[in-house]
Amino acid sequence: MQSVLNTAKLLRRSVTIKNHGFRQIACLASLPETHQMLQKACRDFANSELIPQAAKHDREHLYPEKQIREMGKLGLMAVAIPEEFGGSGLDYLAYSIAMEEISRGCASSSVIMSVNNSLYLGPLNSYGTQKQKEIWIPHYTNGEKIGCFALSEPDNGSDAGAASAIAVEKSDRYVLNGTKMWITNGFEASAALVFATTDKSLKHKGISAFLIPKSIKGFSVGKKEDKLGIRASSTCQLIFEDCEIPKENILGKPGNGFKIAMQTLDAGRIGIASQALGIAQASLELAIDYAQKRKSFGKPIAKLQIIQQKLADMALSVESSRLLTWRASWLKDNGKSYTKEAAMAKLAASEAATFCSHQCIQVLGGMGYVSDMAAERYYRDARITEIYEGTSEIQRLVIAGQVLKEYLA
Repeated sequence: MQSVLNTAKLLRRSVTIKNHGFRQIACLASLPETHQMLQKACRDFANSELIPQAAKHDREHLYPEKQIREMGKLGLMAVAIPEEFGGSGLDYLAYSIAMEEISRGCASSSVIMSVNNSLYLGPLNSYGTQKQKEIWIPHYTNGEKIGCFALSEPDNGSDAGAASAIAVEKSDRYVLNGTKMWITNGFEASAALVFATTDKSLKHKGISAFLIPKSIKGFSVGKKEDKLGIRASSTCQLIFEDCEIPKENILGKPGNGFKIAMQTLDAGRIGIASQALGIAQASLELAIDYAQKRKSFGKPIAKLQIIQQKLADMALSVESSRLLTWRASWLKDNGKSYTKEAAMAKLAASEAATFCSHQCIQVLGGMGYVSDMAAERYYRDARITEIYEGTSEIQRLVIAGQVLKEYLA
């Protein structure tokens, strides 16, 4: 585990991916050496600390507290956050690589990591004042505390601009009333980034973002949802009843909430693409391993052409999705527009996760259907990657909108 910290230190001192260029990565089909070191260190951690406990945590719906604390100590809960606030100070490609390897070991742990990195710390780092960063970031970088992102509501689904939670301005504070739904990390989080309407007449331009500690009066948490997959990660409602929020807790300016949410989701989609890649990669590895050991008609089923076709299609979907994800990371690291590329990566990788986990079960046959093997968990975990942080349908709308915009430019 210490190797992850050593790798992080090397990465901070080294030339980052910005100076290598995506074209070089694509041509060489390889990462810079320092990123390869991080990849191996995270894989070793996943093998030793996550995989042995993943089935138990999933089966018993147990929050992986010990593992999350260890990930925090290793710098994985704040990968792209500056060192001055307790983060690892790495780039987004490093975050993507780490996310994939952690997800390969345990998708529940990876989504906890993703929300804390992309959806809570990310917007704070981008839009917070110096004082807000000093207050709201340091305690959330080491795994001792985690944050959450509260945008979705019972009735708004993919329509993020239809926030019915209302924050009314009163003197030096806002009074918030409303309910947020499908909030990952909501049960364990110590703070939430919450989006609420502050001026209904302005529609989506009247939404503001608030930093709210769970300890504040009027903030309560609903029951944990019983889910199909990623069951070691909590999902619940956040309920606000006459919750008084100081004005200094607004992130950015009043009315900038929708903009903050959309830009945050762009970055978050890279994290979810990486999570989906981890599930797809784990499915491929399990299928390959089983196909070489399982014999039929006197030889390993890996010798059968139909099995080889499945493995080839799985490998193709994984590798192509990975390049899309790395490209989106590179664009973000270099300050370029990446809305379309992040949506493409998330769409391709999430569909790859569903496809590969399905094919993994087919390769394993009956063994893939029982909980003694990880294949059925991969299948269940994969499904959510096509839903949260924008459904596949929404990703296609985003991609089409960007393509048309580029064509008309």
